[in-house]
Amino acid sequence: MELILANPTGFCFGVTRAIKELENSLDTFGTVYSIGSPIHNPQEVKRLQDQGLIVVRSADEIPQGAIVFVRAHGELPEALNTVRKKARLIIDGTCPFVHNAQEKARLLRDEGYELLIVGDPQHPEVKAILGYVDNEGMVIDHISKVLNMQYLTRCGIISQTTQSKDFLSAVVSSLTPICNELRVYNTICKATLERQDAIRDLSEKVDGIIIIGGKNSANTSQLARIAGQDGLPVLWIEDDGELDSEWFSGKNIIGIAAGASTPDWLINKIKLILEHR
Repeated sequence: MELILANPTGFCFGVTRAIKELENSLDTFGTVYSIGSPIHNPQEVKRLQDQGLIVVRSADEIPQGAIVFVRAHGELPEALNTVRKKARLIIDGTCPFVHNAQEKARLLRDEGYELLIVGDPQHPEVKAILGYVDNEGMVIDHISKVLNMQYLTRCGIISQTTQSKDFLSAVVSSLTPICNELRVYNTICKATLERQDAIRDLSEKVDGIIIIGGKNSANTSQLARIAGQDGLPVLWIEDDGELDSEWFSGKNIIGIAAGASTPDWLINKIKLILEHR
């Protein structure tokens, strides 16, 4: 069985930056708090918890005098205000591309555009973006929301950084006939686009693709969707325990790809297991 690894795959710039800052903080302070998972990969989060990371559900759970890490997806402004009153130090691990999306959303809102955010309304990044515009925006997670809209005078669009470029394009195309003035900022990050293109390229060369990444990871979900959209067999796993022997039957060339929050150590671990099948 031949294995082909997607290029690029694994940690993106924003996640690499966040993990490095978090590891340095753990080395320095021993214990660091994070509101929600710092990245969307359970195995990597567990490794960091073993080093002293404590993940809490809300800012109210942060103790006085704590060292607090702001996750790569960003955080709600009101949560940050609560943390500032308690924390001894705040380490901002927010991805610069997420900061850019927040700033573009605020710019569009302040300039009077009807703000539309292409993304998942339940994702922490999208929730944080909405928080930066006082929830004055609509999240588009399905094209039907656009099709049901009435005529708009001025419409401003940004995207969740891990969104599919195809879906963003579809939303923009659908809005064009019903919006007098349409302003679009493509805030999908370069790393996301590169990984999506790598999956499309890999899909033409293999009999099936294994996607490695957290089931709570938006960018990994997009990779799995793109890989399987033309009927190619896809196996999405978080760790080697989910490898299914029957899935490999009849397949001679297997592609391996991973989400932008999947660590190299996990990718290499699974690749080594597959090489010795």
